[in-house]
Amino acid sequence: MSKFLRISFVFALLLALSLGAAGCRSAKPEGEVLVYVTVPLSGFQANAGQTVLGGVRLMADQINSGGGLLGREVKVVALDDESDSDVALAVAEEVKNAIQAGQPVLGVIGHLNSGQTLAAMEVYKDLSLVVVTPTASEVSLTNKGYTNFFRVNANDQVQARVDAEFLVKTLGAKRIAVIHNDTEYGIGLRDQISAELVRLGAVVALTLQVAEGQETYSNEVTAVKQAGVDALFYAGYEIEAPYLRIELVDAGLAQPMLVSDGAFLTTTIDEAEGRAEGMYVSAFAPSPAAVADAQWLKRYREVEYRNPDTYSINGYSSLAVLAEGAEKSKSLDPAKVASALRGIQFETLIGQISYTESGDLKEPRIYVFQVRDGAFVQVQP
Repeated sequence: MSKFLRISFVFALLLALSLGAAGCRSAKPEGEVLVYVTVPLSGFQANAGQTVLGGVRLMADQINSGGGLLGREVKVVALDDESDSDVALAVAEEVKNAIQAGQPVLGVIGHLNSGQTLAAMEVYKDLSLVVVTPTASEVSLTNKGYTNFFRVNANDQVQARVDAEFLVKTLGAKRIAVIHNDTEYGIGLRDQISAELVRLGAVVALTLQVAEGQETYSNEVTAVKQAGVDALFYAGYEIEAPYLRIELVDAGLAQPMLVSDGAFLTTTIDEAEGRAEGMYVSAFAPSPAAVADAQWLKRYREVEYRNPDTYSINGYSSLAVLAEGAEKSKSLDPAKVASALRGIQFETLIGQISYTESGDLKEPRIYVFQVRDGAFVQVQP
């Protein structure tokens, strides 16, 4: 059992030891190692980025309480990509400058979205660091031959297969509307799920593209009415899904609706003004309440001064991956850490982590939740 497996699942014991008598405490870390968290921290996706950052900070706090990472303090540096690919490139250049200035950078946890990850990887791929995305799922990211890129989440090919089977086999849908936003993520997931639905014998009766951050959907609602579908799939973010849901429900459209992982945030429920009830959401991780104990939740609030949200688990597990690679390789050299990660097999709150050569999970997982009484309730598996 690795050090960071113990940290993840016996946290209360570790915390007690770290706060015990001085003679029993872990040695104080000497020196530091930098981990950048590159996510949206302002603008319309700030909550999603902040919940990833919170999970990273909690794991760093636990590592440092236990003596650090190979004896060094993990310093978390947050950079705001604003959910914008040009800004993500600028952020990547900032990380590059830090490395060139000789700062002890181990890795990047980010970006949140596939578009920003694709943009920034054009810089990161040539740098001495390890990139672990907490949520970026576009399939091509692990088809580009990167040697320093890993995910803690399933890719959209997996999500599309599971979601299509849920729509067709579990819900019995035969004619489905596929609506998506105009990002790389939305477009890629549209293509993946459309192919999976056809494979299962369903009809994609309507395909619609909306703008990222769109707030009104009267034209789309009319098109859904006219298409005569018996279910809807939405590939996009929490900045669109609740508003689309409101207009569909208010128009009397009661067909089952499944939205993608990009909307698996409590914002989707909060912004839907009560209309989210009954809606399904697919996700890359279980909810914190389902897998974390009371001590973990308490410590998260102490570190972040807020409650964890759904992507806190992803951020927490992403830093656990970096730490496990360093522990396994007994090195803070990013190339050695990346090499070690291809041979790891350990448990995190997000589930078992082991990697293919390309940086995808060997055992990717998709969860399906339904909104019941104003909360996400897991219905599959």
